[in-house]
Amino acid sequence: MYAATTTTMKQLISYVLPVHNEAGNIQPLYHALSEATQSLDYNFEFIFVNDGSTDLSLEQLQQLHATDPRVVVINFARNFGHQIAVTAGLDYARGDAIIIMDADLQDPPKVSAELIATWQQGWDVVYAKRRTRQDGFFKRATAKIFYWLLRRLADIDIPQDTGDFRLVSRRVVDALKQFNEHNRFLRGLVSYVGFKQTYVLFDRDKRYSGTTSYPLKKMIRFAADGIFSFSWAPLKLIGRVGYFISALAFIGALYALAVRIVVPEDVVPGWAFTVIAISLIGGIQLIMLSVLGGYIGRIYTEVQNRPLYIIESVTSDQEDA
Repeated sequence: MYAATTTTMKQLISYVLPVHNEAGNIQPLYHALSEATQSLDYNFEFIFVNDGSTDLSLEQLQQLHATDPRVVVINFARNFGHQIAVTAGLDYARGDAIIIMDADLQDPPKVSAELIATWQQGWDVVYAKRRTRQDGFFKRATAKIFYWLLRRLADIDIPQDTGDFRLVSRRVVDALKQFNEHNRFLRGLVSYVGFKQTYVLFDRDKRYSGTTSYPLKKMIRFAADGIFSFSWAPLKLIGRVGYFISALAFIGALYALAVRIVVPEDVVPGWAFTVIAISLIGGIQLIMLSVLGGYIGRIYTEVQNRPLYIIESVTSDQEDA
């Protein structure tokens, strides 16, 4: 016979941290995470997803794991992109709640304590909404334009001034695992799955070290993924533009017929008008074809049904690694 004892297991919080050439940020980020979580009464795992880094990021992550078993390192076979790296971290995370944050220290780890406290109040999604941000004018302006367009075009409500920095509950992560599209816009998917969602305000810091992995070209592609994934508006716009051009052509035909009847002797060459009209219509057609191509290209990618990512190695003390 032995005396039965009652133990209360601590809840597990997983941090998912995509890494791409962040060698100068990894050690400061780890220390900031350790400091932010040391007074919290939870178990933690820090899942770093090395997304094809070409610097010393992987070596530094493996050194961290050697000193702290809470550190898990998922190493991609090549670069698959930020959103796919986050997806891999979510697939691996075992936590009751999962916090997504970037590795450049623009998302302050101390804010995660507020996310956890709000989650404990019964919320399934707690996203960090930027009160201020220390980015350049161009970055702030383009972000504002993007969210303005997204709110007017998207079929779902995607919160403004938010990124991927957020906490999601276990049941939200389980719902997200049902989505396998390659051109992923995770903040849109999180809004799509629903559940109880709220936010906390925070002040976004400057990047601690290095340069962003999101140059203008990737930003434009990311914005296109957000719009094309959650809106039919570009396709509807094609029809509206077509009707508008057709109406102008019909009015022009009526005008030409009237001139021909009223003043048949008046010969107007009209070469400039003809060239402008043809160029305008040709340009509009090419733009509309590019919109169609954006959707068709995404259909082609999904039909191929290739894996979202390929893992070269996982460094973890977990038995199921």
